[in-house]
Amino acid sequence: MRMHETVDSSSNSLSAMNFINREFVSNQKALSPLKDQNRLFKAMSDTDWQRILPYIEAVDLPVEMILSTSNMKRSHVYFPSTAVVSILHELKEGASTEVAVIGNEGLVGVCIFMDSESSSSVAMVKIAGSGYRIKSSIILEVFNQSRSLQNLILHFTQALITQITQTAVCNRHHLIDQQLSRILLSSLDRLQGNEIRLTQEMIALLLGVRREGVTGAALKLQASHLIKYARGHITVVDRTGLEHQSCECYQVVKKEYARLLTARMTT
Repeated sequence: MRMHETVDSSSNSLSAMNFINREFVSNQKALSPLKDQNRLFKAMSDTDWQRILPYIEAVDLPVEMILSTSNMKRSHVYFPSTAVVSILHELKEGASTEVAVIGNEGLVGVCIFMDSESSSSVAMVKIAGSGYRIKSSIILEVFNQSRSLQNLILHFTQALITQITQTAVCNRHHLIDQQLSRILLSSLDRLQGNEIRLTQEMIALLLGVRREGVTGAALKLQASHLIKYARGHITVVDRTGLEHQSCECYQVVKKEYARLLTARMTT
């Protein structure tokens, strides 16, 4: 699969980063204020928010864009807004599997807060949209000086770890149609509406299975009147039924995110 070249470069100077893309933000404000574009933004204290605000850069995140590769120095932390990012683990022979998904509830690049500039995973945009990024050195400086930001990001990291471990169990023990249901539901949670743009090729990459297996699972869900699928467009027509079709992994992860983050993100 061809993937977009990563745009995560450390060559940008601090002065070049000290701006907000005003045209993009003004367009987005017609829909929602900037702070509402990502739930971690919204949960930040006013002090933390004012410190990072001058350094936020709006970015387009097209499908298959690689935000980071294994062992690559993370020059930026990404905060998806309408985009959804897949965290993948790749094997030497080229096979890969999705271990986590991040959307407007979180950030991409938690490794920098763990005293590490890189990780062994790959971050790839699986559903195109928009987002924001902040230079790692800037947000890390605020993180090191703010107990409230530390608590917020550590809570998100704990929820992310739960998602990774539960996904590992799911990939090993559950049927492909159950895994597909989980992927669709987790995507819907991070999008508006009931339509998802995912090709069978992309789903096969995420699940680490052959495309024929995805085709069979999608046909099963469609025959059960849970989804409609056509040319990379999936419409969920019965979300309740899809939740019943999914394994318990979806609810386990959803409840953990609610336990760790919802209260903080609604205050």
